[in-house]
Amino acid sequence: MEIVAVIDFETTGLSPAQGDRATEIAAVIVEDGKVVDRYQSLMNAGVRIPSFIESLTGISDAMIRQAPPAAEVMQAVSDFVGDLPLVAHNASFDCKFWDAELARIQRGRQKDFICSLLLSRRIFPQAPSHKLSALIEYARLPVAGRYHRALADAEMAASLLLRLEEELQQRHGVTEVSPDFLRQIQRVPKNQLAKCIASRRR
Repeated sequence: MEIVAVIDFETTGLSPAQGDRATEIAAVIVEDGKVVDRYQSLMNAGVRIPSFIESLTGISDAMIRQAPPAAEVMQAVSDFVGDLPLVAHNASFDCKFWDAELARIQRGRQKDFICSLLLSRRIFPQAPSHKLSALIEYARLPVAGRYHRALADAEMAASLLLRLEEELQQRHGVTEVSPDFLRQIQRVPKNQLAKCIASRRR
């Protein structure tokens, strides 16, 4: 697979449209089947963190107060990933925050996201759940750290992506797994998956 950047946000809530903001971001660069570079930072968007979010993530108002401004962090992470294809677990969530936080610094997204959650529904339909923690356990992948912290979640989403790629190559005989092919798989209806995969077999 080409080089991709796997990202993960921690936030104050579910929707930037409702005024929620990012509190932490991580991005890991995946090349030749391994993570080759990492970026992680807390970010101060000048908002309070609800107590249930603090207990979920462990990120407190005090930690955010000492963090660099959100605009500075988004500029740095946007430069870090450049125009690489972006991957996230449950990408519809991260994509909203990526777009909203980038818009604040007059930048825009280059490409559509690849979603490891949608891919896992197609490639591991038998998994008991498609939450990141459940898939890590199901695929017997290493737990990289505390769930709901950006770097650990990005690392685990990256190892899940590599596992899904391996499954496509070994079990389905696909020679080359490109970002475009992954986007195709995540959009294809279940009943057309076999046909979609057959078109890429060696």
